[in-house]
Amino acid sequence: MDSDKVIYEKLIEWAETKGVKLNGVMPWALDGRGIGVVAVKNIKEGDQILLVPNSALRSLDTARPEIKQNIPKDASVQAILALELALDKPNTGYDAWVAVTPSRESIMTLLPMVWDHRLHQYLPKPALALLRKQQAKFNRDWAAVQQMPAFAGEEATITRSEFMYYWLLINTRTFYHETPQTALLPSGDKMVLQPVADLFNHGSKGCDVKFTSAGCTITADRAYEVGDEIQICYGRHHNDFLLVEYGFILGGINTWDEACIDDAILPSLNREQRSILEERDFLGNYVLDANEVCYRTQVALRLLCLSSYEEWNRLVTDGEDGGEALQKEVDGRLVDMLERYELVVERKIREVEALEEVGQACQREILVTRWRQILKLVEDTIDRLYV
Repeated sequence: MDSDKVIYEKLIEWAETKGVKLNGVMPWALDGRGIGVVAVKNIKEGDQILLVPNSALRSLDTARPEIKQNIPKDASVQAILALELALDKPNTGYDAWVAVTPSRESIMTLLPMVWDHRLHQYLPKPALALLRKQQAKFNRDWAAVQQMPAFAGEEATITRSEFMYYWLLINTRTFYHETPQTALLPSGDKMVLQPVADLFNHGSKGCDVKFTSAGCTITADRAYEVGDEIQICYGRHHNDFLLVEYGFILGGINTWDEACIDDAILPSLNREQRSILEERDFLGNYVLDANEVCYRTQVALRLLCLSSYEEWNRLVTDGEDGGEALQKEVDGRLVDMLERYELVVERKIREVEALEEVGQACQREILVTRWRQILKLVEDTIDRLYV
């Protein structure tokens, strides 16, 4: 703990030379949860607890010109920032910041993209879809890096594994940077790194993060007492997104969590019904959360319950639910489907638990935990709808 304290103190000292201002907060090691930010004095709602000036931010604007000039135009901002970090040398001014970033071992353990590929088939459907997009983006960026003159051929100065580490590090540490200067960039390229601010952990609710003409400010969303951890919200993300993008899931309450139930609904649809739903853009992407079943699911189930396509089409066009009797039938049909899906999820949990030689224990454990979360969402929905 004493050595950790020295590292954090050095970070704060360095950050303050960059104009970073902290008010009553301090980075700290959290038992079993890495680094976070805690209150070191009582804080009131509305207090500004952190200011990171524009001069301390690392973004596309601050990246080295030789990287931006030589990398292919289709490379992402993430690739440019990752390459810059990969090429950083000791004593270039960022050592105190680098000292508190996640290690290569940590990143390469937590992020599903670098798991044993045999575990990928056990990811929930939304997580796997996100992972495939992430893999495609990385492959494009790595191809772009390889085309740079300084990195072409057998004498490459950076390996694929090294680049992947920094690429994933950027993915987990950057903030969405919406400013007039970034307005023309694609949404996924509005990325910025900022010291100290990147140590705040995620919560369903958290302090207000805002970019102003002065820089980035973080303002307390409520009162905090000494020793309380202070969090920010990375976005309204379900746990499948958090797992793929950041390498963790919220073990407690995630206000924004949901479960995909395509595998519960789609098997009951025949070819004609699938065609009808696809034509109206209602095929798949069926989800439920702690409070409700999504509208898309309701639409699909009404098609199963109604004998007349014309009546279904009218309800969809007019945005009507068909009344209490139809809703009761829809709920009953959904309960039957979810009860069968419970068995699918339970089998998935048993299969992951049996994978003793695949991946690492912590990776299998987080998969089991995620499927148990999905199982609970399904069970709670059954209890709520049971008729």
